Amino acid sequence: MADRWLIAGLGNPGTEYDKTRHNAGFWFLHALSKAHSFSLRSNKKLFGEVDKIRVSGAELVVLKPDTFMNESGQALRAVRDFYDIPMEHVLVAYDDLDLPPGDIRLKWGGGHGGHNGLRSAFSHLGDNGFWRLRIGIGHPGQREQVTPWVLGRPSAADQVAIESAIDRSIPVIPMWLSGDSNRAVCALHTESK
Repeated sequence: MADRWLIAGLGNPGTEYDKTRHNAGFWFLHALSKAHSFSLRSNKKLFGEVDKIRVSGAELVVLKPDTFMNESGQALRAVRDFYDIPMEHVLVAYDDLDLPPGDIRLKWGGGHGGHNGLRSAFSHLGDNGFWRLRIGIGHPGQREQVTPWVLGRPSAADQVAIESAIDRSIPVIPMWLSGDSNRAVCALHTESK
């Protein structure tokens, strides 16, 4: 359907992961739900929590996978197929090691950069042609520290920076949903400087 869109936030299920950097995609969904008043409900057939709302005249499906990060593509594929959403209308929000806390970027396509959630999305969708909301969490500096870093909690200052970046992204979502992705990118990236 031409005016149907999908936004998914990536993370790990369970309260032990709620505050970890790897769940920044879930933090984005929480902020989006405050702005657009939706309530995610569990749907076992779609492997996650889902709601369908209207924003800027578009029908938006919101997804929070209930699988672990490295299997999140399963839910993306199930929801995309069930609602018949074009790939160019898919946005995936996730934590990004290559951006510092407080930085956030809207981007079309590209590689997975070692991110297991994106790797799973590529595998299940068979394509990397979708939008990403890259939420900066910073890098620990050494490769062997990456896993404990992403599964750890940010410092208070980093938490504030990440949440502030997410808050800046919320107003650009209606622009993206209206099909004006260039304006959305420019607005977010200008605001982030």
